[in-house]
Amino acid sequence: MRRFGRTIFRAAPVGARAGAGAGAGAGAALRRAADRIERRTPAHRDRAVDGLRALALLAVPTGHWLLGGFTLDAEGGLHNASPLSAVGALAPASWVLQMLGVFFLVGGYASVLSFRRRTGSTGAWLKGRMVRLGRPVLGVTAVWALAAPVLYAAGVPEATLRTGATLVVQPLWFVGVYAVVTALTPYCVRAAGRLGGWAAAPLLVSVAVVDFLRYGPFAGSVPSWLSVLNVLPGWLFAYQLGVAWGERRIGRRGAWLLLAGGAALFAVLLVVFHYPASMVGVPGAARTNSHPPSLLVLALASAQSGAAILLRDRLARLLERPALWAPVVVVNLSAMTVLCWHQTAMLAAAVPASFSGGAVAGLTTAPDGPGWIAARVVWLPVFAVLLVGIARYARRFEVAPAPGRRGSAARGAVAGVLAAGFGAFALGLA
Repeated sequence: MRRFGRTIFRAAPVGARAGAGAGAGAGAALRRAADRIERRTPAHRDRAVDGLRALALLAVPTGHWLLGGFTLDAEGGLHNASPLSAVGALAPASWVLQMLGVFFLVGGYASVLSFRRRTGSTGAWLKGRMVRLGRPVLGVTAVWALAAPVLYAAGVPEATLRTGATLVVQPLWFVGVYAVVTALTPYCVRAAGRLGGWAAAPLLVSVAVVDFLRYGPFAGSVPSWLSVLNVLPGWLFAYQLGVAWGERRIGRRGAWLLLAGGAALFAVLLVVFHYPASMVGVPGAARTNSHPPSLLVLALASAQSGAAILLRDRLARLLERPALWAPVVVVNLSAMTVLCWHQTAMLAAAVPASFSGGAVAGLTTAPDGPGWIAARVVWLPVFAVLLVGIARYARRFEVAPAPGRRGSAARGAVAGVLAAGFGAFALGLA
C-alpha cells in the first residue's frame, strides 16, 4: 500500500483535485483521475478488503459527527454533549456506525499477509508498522500543542480548548490498542494455524467472564478496575478472526456461523440481559459498551465479520468500477489522517460559530431532539469539506520522510515533547 500510495497520490491527491474546475470540467477531471488510479492499481490488490477498510474508517467520523454535539455556556465556551442522552431511539444508529470490529478484522487480514511477505526480521517488520501508526499521532498532537496557546491568546475560552483537546485525543486510544494487537500478530498467526477461526473463542469467553463478574450477582464486591481486563481481548477478538481469514482458515460456513451466532448473542444480551443499546458511551449512563468493550461489542463484531467475509466477492466485483475504486484508494491512503483530524474538522466549524453571538442550530445548540439531528445532518457535508481541506496539508504526517533526511530525529523529539504536553492538557493533568 505504501509504494502503491506514492504512485497514486501523484495522480490523485486528497480530494482528487476536485478544485480543478467546475461543472462538466470538474466531472471530466475526476473521471480522468479515476482512470489513472485504475491503470496504476496492481492486479494483486485485494479491492474488497480495501473497500471494507474504507467503509469502516469512514464510519468513525460519521459516527462522531452525528452522535457528538456541543452545548454553549454563558461565557461562550463549548462543552461536549450527545444526542443519545435525549434521543434513545438513535441508539440503533450506533450499531451501524460502530464498525471497529470490521476495521480490526481487516487489520488482522492485512497484517498477516504483510507478515508473510516480510523480507527482514519480525522486529523490523513491527517497527515499520509502529512508525506508520505513530507519526500521524505525533503530528496532530504537536500541531494542537502549538495552536492551543495561539487560540487562547486570540480569545478562545479555555473551556472550548479543553473540549477540543478531549475530542482530538478521544479517537487516538484506538491507535494504542491497534499497536498492541499488531505486536501480537506472530502469536495470532500461530493460534490461527492450530485452531483456525476458533482461536478467537477464548477471547470471547474471557470478556464474558469479566462481564459476568462486573454485572452479575458479585458486582458489588468486584473492584471497578476489573473492567480494564476486557480491553485487550475485546479488541483482539476481531483481529484474530482477521488473521484466521488471511490464513484461509475461515470459509463461508465459518462466516455464516459468525454472522448467525453473533446476531443471536447480540439479541440475547439486549433483550434478556439488558445490555445498554448504544454501542458508544452516553453521558450520565451507568454502563457503557465501548470503554472498555463489553460482550455486546464482540457479538456485533462477530456478526459484522461474518457479513464482511460473505460479501467479499460481491464487493470485489463492485469495486472493479473505476469511479467506485478511486475514492476507496484515496480513503485508504489517508486512513490515519482521517482518524486523527476528523474531530478537528468539526471543531473548525463549531469554534467560529461559538463567536457568532447566538446559538447555531445543529452546531452549538444542545442536542436535545430530532430537530437537532436534522440540523446536524445538514452540517455533515461541511465537516467533510473541512476535513478534505485539512487533509491536503496534514497528510504529510502520514508519508514517510525521504531516507537520510536531515533533522528528522530532532523534529521527532520536539514533536514528542509537544505531544506529551498536549496529552497532559487533554487529560486534565495540566
